[in-house]
Amino acid sequence: MSELYDVAAIGNAIVDVIAQADDAFLATHGLDKGAMMLVDEARSAALYATMAPGVETSGGSAGNTIAGVASLGGRAAYLGKVAKDQLGDVFAHDMRAIGAHFDTAPLIGGPATARSLINVTPDGERTMCTFLGASVEFTADDINPAIIEAAKIVYLEGYLFDAEPARRAFAKAAGLARGAGRMLGITLSDSFVVERHRGALLGFMESQVDLVFANESEITALFETDDFDAAVNQIRSQVKLAAVTCGSRGSVIVRGDETVTIPAYPVDQVVDTTGAGDQYAAGFMFGLAQGRSLEVCGRLGSMAAAEVISHYGPRPMVSLKDLAASKGI
Repeated sequence: MSELYDVAAIGNAIVDVIAQADDAFLATHGLDKGAMMLVDEARSAALYATMAPGVETSGGSAGNTIAGVASLGGRAAYLGKVAKDQLGDVFAHDMRAIGAHFDTAPLIGGPATARSLINVTPDGERTMCTFLGASVEFTADDINPAIIEAAKIVYLEGYLFDAEPARRAFAKAAGLARGAGRMLGITLSDSFVVERHRGALLGFMESQVDLVFANESEITALFETDDFDAAVNQIRSQVKLAAVTCGSRGSVIVRGDETVTIPAYPVDQVVDTTGAGDQYAAGFMFGLAQGRSLEVCGRLGSMAAAEVISHYGPRPMVSLKDLAASKGI
């Protein structure tokens, strides 16, 4: 089959609500700074009522990555579940408006469209409380084989690994990708995902996955070590290719015995770290789909991450394609 997409992603379809907060607000509401907490609909509504005025935008980790791929000029598709409600309609509109293919049938008669309440402290750190709603109703029946088989890279969001039906969907997508000779990538998403599903994730990665994205806390949690270098060396034997981000220290890319170190892209002021890892993955995979070197892939990822942390919101506010051209990448 001919390739129609650079990246096709599967993830939790979520609408983000982003607001400023201070450490006292987090403490008052028992929120663990910098972490992502799953909440029910009632807790989500109560917290929303106490938050400062915010910005509402379609998000979700893999959805943000697809927005980055599209901003770079890539061909992108997204698979994720929303409800047949107002937020679901907004999410679908936003995905199509950025040029991504999105045709997953909405959920009717179940929970509402997912939303993530993101409180950003003055240091740019984001603390998330997420009601997963309809997003976890994504099943193997929602996998469109034609999209998976037509993508150079199939990208899976680790957050979705929490739901058993979604894990079966991942297995179906992996089988289709492998059968079509496509690259399968996954992001570990959060250390809590790793800690809850370490064994299953390791098994899935070793048998199915070609490309892994992780940050420092996720990779060390995966291998139950405090030694970052040891964890990076262990991932070499698990997958063909891994990109591990280290915040202001940049990122490390490993492929077999090869190691490429990428410095963080300079930023005048860190405003909001929401979406940094998502945009790094976008830049990296776009470069990979275009046949660029690992160094260029890492530089594109670093540039995209730097753009998104310079403003509120998890998606690019300028054309990443134009930005890359202006920087000669």
